[in-house]
Amino acid sequence: MTTYAVHRNGRPADDLAPLAFAGYAHFTAMQVRGRQVRGLDLHLDRLRNASLELYGQALPDEQIRDHLRTAVAAGPEDVSLVATVFSSTGEFTAAAAQPELLIRTGPPSSGPSGPLALAVVEHERFLPALKHTGESAKTYALRQAVRDGYDDAAFVDRNGRLTEATIWNLAFWDGTSVVWPDAPMLLGTTMSIVRRRLTVPQRATEITLSTLANSEAPYAGAVVMNSWSPGVPVSRIGSVEFPSSPAFADLLHQAYAEEPLTDF
Repeated sequence: MTTYAVHRNGRPADDLAPLAFAGYAHFTAMQVRGRQVRGLDLHLDRLRNASLELYGQALPDEQIRDHLRTAVAAGPEDVSLVATVFSSTGEFTAAAAQPELLIRTGPPSSGPSGPLALAVVEHERFLPALKHTGESAKTYALRQAVRDGYDDAAFVDRNGRLTEATIWNLAFWDGTSVVWPDAPMLLGTTMSIVRRRLTVPQRATEITLSTLANSEAPYAGAVVMNSWSPGVPVSRIGSVEFPSSPAFADLLHQAYAEEPLTDF
C-alpha cells in the first residue's frame, strides 16, 4: 500500500497534463483518522461555495463524497488529504469547463508543537474568503520570516488589522473569552469546528499590533490553528510577546475533540 495517492475524479491520476496550467483552482485540506474526518459538512460547503464563485457551477456533494471515499480507501487509515477543484481549461481563459476534482493523500500530520514566533507582514489575500491556489506570497512570507529568525508570518491589512497567518487562523485568549480577529480572512474549517463546539464565551474584534502592545489588559495567550491542529501556541507576533497558556490550547483541543468523526 503506497504512502501517497493521487486521484482525479475518483480514478488514479495517470494523466496530469491538464493540471499543468490549472492554477485557477481552489481546495480544502483535512486530516483523516480511521478513514473518517471531522467537519465534513464544512469541507463540502467550502468546495461548493468556492466553485460557484470561481466557475459558476459546482460538483454535487455526493459525487465529491464518493471520490473522497475512493481515495481514502486506497491508502492507510490515517492520512493527510487535499481535495482540489480545478477546470481543465486552465488559467487566462474566459470560459471554464466542468469542474474536476483532484485528491492527494499523504502521511498524517499534527503540525508543529510550538510555541511559534510570527513575523508581521502587510499582505491582503485576493478573495480572502476562498481557499484558492496560486498564493506564492504565502511561501515567500514564510521563507522571509524564517530567514529573519521567526517561525512563520502573520498578516496585517492596509488598516493595520491582524487577519490571519500564512496557512493559519489566529485566536487569542483574554482570560475569559476566545477572541477572533475581525477582518477579511479565510474562515478555516478547524476554526469553524472550534467555534461551534466551544462552551466558553467568544467574540470577534479588530486587533492591531498597537492594541496588542498597549492594551491595559494584555491577552493571556495566542495560538494559530489549521487542519493540522486546533491550537499551536504562539509566543510572539512581531515585538509583542504572549505568556505561555497551555490551558488555552487545551481548551481549543477539547472543543475540537467534541466534533465527532464521520464517514465520507
